[in-house]
Amino acid sequence: MVQDSFVSRLKKVYSIYTGGLILLLILLGIGEKLFGLSPTFIGYVFLFGTIAVYAAIGILSRTGKVAEYYVAGRRVPAVFNGMATAADWMSAASFIGMAGALALQGYNGLAFIMGWTGGYVLLGVLIAPYLRKFGAYTIPDFLDARYGGKIPRLVGIIATLITSFTYLVAQITGVGIIASRLLGLPFEVGVFLGLVGILVCSFLGGMKAVTWTQVAQYIVLIIAYLIPVTVLSFKYTGNPISQISYGFALQGIEQKFAQLKDDPKEQEVREIHKKRAEELKAKIAALPQSWEEGRKQLQEKLASLPPDDPKRAELEKQLKDYPKSPEEAKEKWTQAMKEAEAASKPPKSYVAPPSDVKGMANFLALTLMLMLGTAGLPHVIMRFYTTPTVREARTSAAWALFFILLLYLTAPAYAAFGRYEMLNLVGKAFSEMPSWVEKWAKVGLITIKDLNGDGIIQFAEIKIHPDMVVLATPEIAGLPYVIAGFVAAGGLAAALSTADGLLITISNAISHDLYYKIINPNLSPSTRVKIGKALLLVVALLGAYVASFRLAIIVELVAWAFSLAASSLFPALVLGIWDKRTNKYGAVAGMLVGLSVTLAYLIASRFYGFELFGIKTIAAGIFGMPLNFIVTFVVSRLTPPPPKEIQEFVEHIRYPKGAVKAGAEE
Repeated sequence: MVQDSFVSRLKKVYSIYTGGLILLLILLGIGEKLFGLSPTFIGYVFLFGTIAVYAAIGILSRTGKVAEYYVAGRRVPAVFNGMATAADWMSAASFIGMAGALALQGYNGLAFIMGWTGGYVLLGVLIAPYLRKFGAYTIPDFLDARYGGKIPRLVGIIATLITSFTYLVAQITGVGIIASRLLGLPFEVGVFLGLVGILVCSFLGGMKAVTWTQVAQYIVLIIAYLIPVTVLSFKYTGNPISQISYGFALQGIEQKFAQLKDDPKEQEVREIHKKRAEELKAKIAALPQSWEEGRKQLQEKLASLPPDDPKRAELEKQLKDYPKSPEEAKEKWTQAMKEAEAASKPPKSYVAPPSDVKGMANFLALTLMLMLGTAGLPHVIMRFYTTPTVREARTSAAWALFFILLLYLTAPAYAAFGRYEMLNLVGKAFSEMPSWVEKWAKVGLITIKDLNGDGIIQFAEIKIHPDMVVLATPEIAGLPYVIAGFVAAGGLAAALSTADGLLITISNAISHDLYYKIINPNLSPSTRVKIGKALLLVVALLGAYVASFRLAIIVELVAWAFSLAASSLFPALVLGIWDKRTNKYGAVAGMLVGLSVTLAYLIASRFYGFELFGIKTIAAGIFGMPLNFIVTFVVSRLTPPPPKEIQEFVEHIRYPKGAVKAGAEE
């Protein structure tokens, strides 16, 4: 009865919130149309208005109780936990990066949709209900209880920290892009400004505050995602249901690509890219001498110019951006060479699957890693610890999948209409370039250079960053800026919601799993919460610092995290539930091998160009994951079986009725 009243109250509160959000959108639209509200003003309203709401929820949800701070008091109803889980999981990669990857990669980008949605089904079927029955706070708690001893917990902590921190950097990168675009700030400043928004949601109330904030953030992000693509669909087809009408855009893209293949001007530009790739290849082969000569030439050119020469600024910038060492030069020039080689080839069919064996192998490997990684992500699994019962955990998994599908079924349509709109640039004169190009060029997400000097924009002269597709599509389509601002607010909500969950996961791993469970078990409940809050600040600042270097595009950073989770935690969780014979020796050995191999391949592939069987960096876990399973299985069979009570414990959690307490909850 109390729970029913609580649910009714929640429904009323969030209904009022949704109505107020729509009213704000309408009022700003009227203000832009009739009173000429500036884009800057609208950007400030959306950025600080939404953050203020999230901060208010965080303040109202502040707590010092351990159970509320770590698992929201285990009283989150299934529907709302489903929304919070969807927001927690649908990060900046889903909102910003996924449609961008689809728009630029076509068929290959489907790996993200199939992998992430399929993985969520795996999580709901194989893992989530059983861990909820276990009833602890974190994944390392489960590893400790299931395998016995502190070593499995410690290895689980290491895997959790590496995976979650990689994911966190991706979210902070997304926050930086949005804040810098909305407010016209440098990316590095936007990163630290957005950090404030992340901290106000999670610092005071932990998982309790994060949960209710994520529900609010899901409402923002799903409305923001659906509006532009619905308008575009109606604009071009007369049908507002974009999920079934985007075939129009696909046909347009294919027709345009067919024309571009044999266009003489396009061939001319592609030849320029080919020569550029050959020059870079020669420079890489001549390292370190080529690096030294290049730097010397820039310094001599700069020294020869008078102080008032306007060319000095450009040369100074080139010298500042020049690689600081031969090693850095090799990395940058190799990346530039690959981009030039790709640009020298005719555009591929948008809807055709990979034509070569290596391409298909990478596609399938990435899909598998995203699936298994989803089922092993610590911050998503933690959400199922917050429901009142095991049954609610199952129901919330179903609701979460529904809320996720609303966005994921729309992403291909968003990508197609966005790509179709951007292709309208091709053939325009540089003098007619729309204003949105300059705005997004300032953020560093689009580059258009007249390489053949004909004054006309060719497709091969356009370089688009995937992270701008979703955010820029409303402006490209000529929609009112209020829609573009609202989409940015949606992207911000997606990034903040996941970042909040990740911060809680990381701070819990250190304060609860490491410090309390291993170093100082006599720690008082209030001190545990205080340490967790202090760690939030430290981890958030460190994440912002790393994000400021922009190591990769958002969707790539997130894929790294999924590969790491798939190769380290997923096998230990699945075998821990479904194989009674798996013991701590096997689990520890498997996690260490899987994580080490994946990290080694990821670093070698990303920074040194190493590659096996065509597998790219983002699917690095395909090597570590099977090794983890094999090592775990073999070592477990070669060493003594787990104690009888552990095997009975495994048998017990397989039948998810009721709940088991792993320890007293303060």
